[in-house]
Amino acid sequence: MKIGIIIGRIGGVDGVALETEKWIEVLRKMGHEIFVISGQFEGRKIDCSHETSVQEMSFFSPESYWEQKKAFFHPDFDQDDLLEHCRLYAKVIEEKIVNWITKHKIDLLFSENASCLPSHISMALAIKQAVKKTGKPIITHDHDFAWERGDRYVSPHPKINEFVVNEFPLRLPNSYHAVINLHAQKTLKEKFNRDSVVVPNVMNFDLPYGQITNHNKDLKNNLGLNSKDILLFQITRVVGRKGIETAIKLIDKLNDQKVKLIITGNYADDAGSEYYMKLVDLIHELKLSKQIHFAYHSFSSKSHSIGSNGKSYSLSDAYAHARACTYFSTYEGFGNAFVEAVLAKRPIFVNNYKPVYWPDIGSKGFKAVMLEDNLITDTALKEMQEVIYNTELNKEIAEYNYQLGKKHFSYDILEEKLHELINITTK
Repeated sequence: MKIGIIIGRIGGVDGVALETEKWIEVLRKMGHEIFVISGQFEGRKIDCSHETSVQEMSFFSPESYWEQKKAFFHPDFDQDDLLEHCRLYAKVIEEKIVNWITKHKIDLLFSENASCLPSHISMALAIKQAVKKTGKPIITHDHDFAWERGDRYVSPHPKINEFVVNEFPLRLPNSYHAVINLHAQKTLKEKFNRDSVVVPNVMNFDLPYGQITNHNKDLKNNLGLNSKDILLFQITRVVGRKGIETAIKLIDKLNDQKVKLIITGNYADDAGSEYYMKLVDLIHELKLSKQIHFAYHSFSSKSHSIGSNGKSYSLSDAYAHARACTYFSTYEGFGNAFVEAVLAKRPIFVNNYKPVYWPDIGSKGFKAVMLEDNLITDTALKEMQEVIYNTELNKEIAEYNYQLGKKHFSYDILEEKLHELINITTK
């Protein structure tokens, strides 16, 4: 079957792009021919035979940027004119999508988060019109919905809000939904009476991950750490919902100078650096500046050297040196960092983040020290200490979780789910 993937941006490290790459890999393994149309291909050359770039589909195109500003941030524009602009610009994108479908004789479409979240209004409209015009079935891979993003997609314009409710997510007779958690499945059914298939985020359990290599064996030294230091890793971006302050408080409660917290992500998505400064204030208050390291400058999506004076490490390199991982998020759509730690055979300390952790992950039997509302109780602290200092227990938990992760979150599971979705579209 010829399958067409529609996505605003691919090749980067955001969750949608990463999961899409996994879907493409597994779909190809299943024997399908994959074509991609996107507004942005990050960090790699385009395969012109199977990949098509459409500048208007980029989130950073002038038109998309203008739409977002006028619809949700700076409402100094007539809402009827704004909607008309969106429809006219959608026709430009629609024509290019239809031509792409026709040129490659595509049988089935996948829309990657573009038809459920109004982050590119005209692209979503274009996809809808292209599906109606061609009659092709489409599976919308819905990572996020507007109502899950707080006030982000609430407009000062009443007509824009009405438009968002009417158009997102896509609801056509020949459209089908894949969601990433049980809560989304339930909500989609309650709000719109739409059925969906839950497809969890997955990892490739057939490849080595989180192992000591010649490249990363000097990681501690290059981060200015002692060889005997015990490293806990926070492998996330620095944004408020990640609950990093709880990880910092844990370091304080452990009261061991050898234990260090390494934070790999940057704070580029932290508006005004407010959360980052809150963390810095807490570190100084607790006198932990020698034990907390913001090391985003040393980590990238891939492992490579930088010039002759420095070295960059991958997230796999980070997991390789972690005694355990902290993941005290308050909210996640799924939680890739949890599955990554499982894949890397590293124990994890987790908050029961809503609405996903327990229903979709924890209830499957993973052994993890779980907090409620990020409260470090005496019992939880003792359990974390045992995991950190008891090497045998640490390895036992890691191996147990790895086998469970392979059962529930591997490429084999993704292949089963994709078969199910494709079969639904062909009934």
